[in-house]
Amino acid sequence: MNPRVPPTTRDDVVDAVLSASRVLVAVAARSLADVADEVTLPQYRALVVLASRGPQNVAGLAGHLGVTPATATRMCDRLVRKRLITRTHERGDRRSVRVDLSPRGRALVDEVSERRRREIKELLRSVPSSSRGELVRALGLLRDAAGEVPEQSWSTGWDL
Repeated sequence: MNPRVPPTTRDDVVDAVLSASRVLVAVAARSLADVADEVTLPQYRALVVLASRGPQNVAGLAGHLGVTPATATRMCDRLVRKRLITRTHERGDRRSVRVDLSPRGRALVDEVSERRRREIKELLRSVPSSSRGELVRALGLLRDAAGEVPEQSWSTGWDL
């Protein structure tokens, strides 16, 4: 244990994560501001799931989003109308439908992600370089606990 870091309680950790989440929610909201008339936050989350996990059936998408298949179907209907995702029927089973990002949907995810990346990069300028490895490890543990796909697995990497 680092002698300069005081022991922390579970509540200290929860409070720190809550504070960080407020910062990140604000960054997310600002990064979506320019596309707010095109996509809602839940719709954007669906696009990110498709970008990170690839094409999937609507039930799978619903599971990743924590919504019912009916809700995911309605969301997909809207995203298809906006030309942000595509639907394809599986060969041999017309009832099985897969959804995927369209080129326009991919461009939107990339645009919003790049805005978010720039703002986070700016925030991290004030974090001492000696603490960045520890931050990466801690956030990786949180990401893994939530079942998220690592960023480098689906988007371009970036340097801190």
